[in-house]
Amino acid sequence: MLEETEARRRILERTSPGSVIWVPLELSLDQVLAQEIVAVTDSPPFDNSSMDGYAVRAAEARDGAVLRVAEWTQAAGADLGLELIPGEAIRIFTGASIPAGCDAVIMQEDVEREGDFITIREGVERGENIRVRGGDVCTGQILLRRGEVLTPAKIGLLASQGIPEVPVYTKPLAHIVTTGDELVEPGAPLLPGEIYNSNAPMLQTAVIRAGAVGGVSHAIDDPAELREVLAGALAASDLVIIAGGVSVGERDYVKEVLEGLGVVTEFWRVKVKPGKPFLFGTHPDGTLVFGVPGNPVSAYVTFALFVAPVIRRLLGHETEPSSVGLGTLSGLAEEAMHNPGDRPHYLRGICENGRVRLSGTQQSHAIYGLSRANCLIRLEAGQEVAPGEAVPCYWI
Repeated sequence: MLEETEARRRILERTSPGSVIWVPLELSLDQVLAQEIVAVTDSPPFDNSSMDGYAVRAAEARDGAVLRVAEWTQAAGADLGLELIPGEAIRIFTGASIPAGCDAVIMQEDVEREGDFITIREGVERGENIRVRGGDVCTGQILLRRGEVLTPAKIGLLASQGIPEVPVYTKPLAHIVTTGDELVEPGAPLLPGEIYNSNAPMLQTAVIRAGAVGGVSHAIDDPAELREVLAGALAASDLVIIAGGVSVGERDYVKEVLEGLGVVTEFWRVKVKPGKPFLFGTHPDGTLVFGVPGNPVSAYVTFALFVAPVIRRLLGHETEPSSVGLGTLSGLAEEAMHNPGDRPHYLRGICENGRVRLSGTQQSHAIYGLSRANCLIRLEAGQEVAPGEAVPCYWI
């Protein structure tokens, strides 16, 4: 059996970011920038007022001074090309171009106006309340670097430069194939011995949450049908995720069917709990193939440990073999925890206010406990944790 980090390293070695496409800004949220973006214009593009008030010469706008208000007003929008005459002030509004000859803007609250004259109650310094050209961004300045995740604020920055679209990595296509005669789609009646297929919607939404596009198929435990379904999935996807049928049971046909379709199994079984019967393989066309256990908890945990990092790498994230979940944290155990096994065990837990507790039953079929969890708690083989001790956790 492969150690967990080594398994992830071998998978990531086969993974590189996808092709680059240009998308409109409104579709780029949370995607990874595929190339450096440089400013194409100064920001602000011209000197402008940061306040509603009066454009003045600072030397003339001292406490108690009286200035005549010019006939014209400069509002935000078209620059009227105004020029300040000595002894005057020009009415101006926020965002408006600074008239020639002005070197400060006095706030309207700091003057008293009577007719065509203002009296200065509190003077200004040169440059006060003026946003100078290029004060935020200069032409040629690096705005964003390759690999940065596009947030609303970064998208706003790009829009302020007049940039309508950005280069990002193509979202990978992932296809989930569930297997088993006993599985029935939610909404259909159950016959004795049947259960609802929870893996399909769970894994499909996990794929979407990770940033990929997810499709779903199902195959009963029949080699011919499984071959047909898997052949279609391999032809149309960057990743194929197969839930169930990868163990050593008499009706576990996945490995032999994959071999017949040209998939090379890179490894099978990883030293981790839940999820030891985990398969990773590659198809000659470059499609990555993952076989996860059929039990829902095991399927979800192995997806988080081994598949989600691959999707993130395909999207351009800097994913390391040590990466697990959506981020690492450490919490203090609220209860005793014990891993009597010989493999690292990822327990499902709830982390709140720096304290961690188990989310419920820890068996691999117990999806209710998984549904309550917001983190995975890693216990090493044989590790015992007493209440109050720190334990490593990973957001899910």
